[in-house]
Amino acid sequence: MRQRLTLETAPGPLEHLPFRFERWTDGRVLVTNMVGEHVFLSEAEFSALADLRIADPALLRTLRAKHVVRQRGETLPVELLALKYRTQHHRLADFTGLHMFVVTLRCEHSCGYCQVSRRTVARTEFDMSAETAVAAVETAFRSPSPHLKFEFQGGEPLLNMEIVRLVTQEAQRRNRDEGRQLAFVIASNLALLDDEVLDFADEHDVYFSTSLDGPQDLHNGNRPRPGRDSWERTIAGVTRIRKRLGHHRVSALMTTTAASLGKVRDIIDCYLEQGFHDIFLRPVSPYGFALRPRQRRAYDMAAWIDFYREGMDYILELNARGTPVVETYSALVLKKMLTNANPGYVDLTSPAGIGIAALLYNYDGAVYASDEGRMLAENGDMTFRLGDLAEDSYDTLMTGAALLDPLEESYTGSAPQCSDCAFERWCGADPVFHHATTGDPVGRKPESAFCNRNMAVFRYLLDRYTADPHARELFHAWAAR
Repeated sequence: MRQRLTLETAPGPLEHLPFRFERWTDGRVLVTNMVGEHVFLSEAEFSALADLRIADPALLRTLRAKHVVRQRGETLPVELLALKYRTQHHRLADFTGLHMFVVTLRCEHSCGYCQVSRRTVARTEFDMSAETAVAAVETAFRSPSPHLKFEFQGGEPLLNMEIVRLVTQEAQRRNRDEGRQLAFVIASNLALLDDEVLDFADEHDVYFSTSLDGPQDLHNGNRPRPGRDSWERTIAGVTRIRKRLGHHRVSALMTTTAASLGKVRDIIDCYLEQGFHDIFLRPVSPYGFALRPRQRRAYDMAAWIDFYREGMDYILELNARGTPVVETYSALVLKKMLTNANPGYVDLTSPAGIGIAALLYNYDGAVYASDEGRMLAENGDMTFRLGDLAEDSYDTLMTGAALLDPLEESYTGSAPQCSDCAFERWCGADPVFHHATTGDPVGRKPESAFCNRNMAVFRYLLDRYTADPHARELFHAWAAR
């Protein structure tokens, strides 16, 4: 008579499945398997795991359920891990879904942290031409992705609305035969929003993304423009979009500057007052004008981590009091941490999201592996320039060394220190960031602000998840969004 295989009765001795670990200062040890499922163990439990001398039946059940150990001869745990790993990478088959169009470098704002080498309003030679726009649409439709998002950037894209119209209409014309799911987003400061733009957005189902750094004095200080009324115009634009198109048709993004430090509660309150219940506590990126020495000295990553922790503490407090608000980056991390889903966020993917998740078409026809790659080019670094729409086919753009080399070198499964990191499955690769800061697509992980930031976020979320039942319930809700 065949014996039924159970967690306690299985053939053969125990053996390890691939796992990584990280020690906590309180003596706990975080153990993660090859798909990011995790468990905290005591030092004694971890020693038992390491020695494969697991006498506690409950611990054995947990470690087998997490695919950290198996009985020799079992194949099901490996098959389940393979299925989960394949599911996490299913987006690779779709390839590039986000296509960014820099329709102009002109802008009437002069933000000190701007990631773009902007040009003055009169410099129309920095506008995308109709020929370049049509070629970019053609290239975007070469992607096999069933979902294509067209995001219009600048500068200020409303200063070249003619090309925004052309790209949108050309994409919709092409799609009558293609049958893709299309989305259109204008990333605008909204200062130049008018009824004509709203009419177009209404007709073509266009969404808006804007910048909102916080309360009026902070926002206007960060984002100066003639008239010193950036905040007023942004809020007026948000109000007009919501009234005409609906509340969901506009989102906001903030950037943490030195002036923002110590004001995270005020910033979150501002978002709530303006009807936003999602906030991304985003640090300054080291590109474009933000590379200037006085900007680099603004604050280090340790200051941002304190800013993030205080903000998250306040967000959890607000939710406990019945005011819903989500920290967007944390929600993306939690989806990877608590589910087997991949949210597709470019900075949290490996292989890196450059090229294979997003492409950027510059006003002059140059194609870049990411928005950040274009920002480096504005300062003379062409490392992530894939080619030119007038000279290169889709195939040559996507198979050249400018894309494939950094993808291969920065893959976290084999990159130095990433491959041994307990957080690897929740993290991502950012070869553009590391090239910009160290001159190497892999970077030096102990000194990497990207790594320090993500590890601090992972540790904070895990600590709150394990210690606070309310946070645990909330985090599962965020992960399920």
